Amino acid sequence: MGEVVVSRIKLARGDITTLKVDAIVNAANNSLLGGGGVDGAIHRAAGPELLAECRALGGCPTGSAKITRGYRLSAKYVIHTVGPVYSGGDCGESDLLASCYHECLRLAAAHQCATLAFPAVSCGVYGYPLDEAAKVSLATVAQFLTHSQLPREVIWCLFAPAAYDAYEKVLADTYRPM
Repeated sequence: MGEVVVSRIKLARGDITTLKVDAIVNAANNSLLGGGGVDGAIHRAAGPELLAECRALGGCPTGSAKITRGYRLSAKYVIHTVGPVYSGGDCGESDLLASCYHECLRLAAAHQCATLAFPAVSCGVYGYPLDEAAKVSLATVAQFLTHSQLPREVIWCLFAPAAYDAYEKVLADTYRPM
């Protein structure tokens, strides 16, 4: 993994709804109509216009992504992705999770987003183990960035200290020489 790609990946602690980036990713459910965790926080911060636009999208399959305006958020766009529910790791979860990240990156690049922020997709109520999710997501993003100029910067904005620690460890162990 080249340092050029690694330098385009950042970690941050905090609330993804407050980031000043071109797009934030919503760890959504299949309906795209809001829920708990990051999904609920994004819907509350963006305002009712987001829900109205999401209603018109007709949902989203697991492993896919759809894009909307950001409305009252600092971000211009919200990219909604539906991660897999973790069922032990033998049901294609890693492929579906990788697909989530790839599809979000593809949409961000297509909409000329220079900066993109992710939460830890599927790591909340969907039960994906943090260390495994960090490995899949960081590898997917690093691979995408080797072939694309956009986004120029990808940020994981992680609210829970355990999530930040897991992503930091994988990033340090895998992508930064010791």
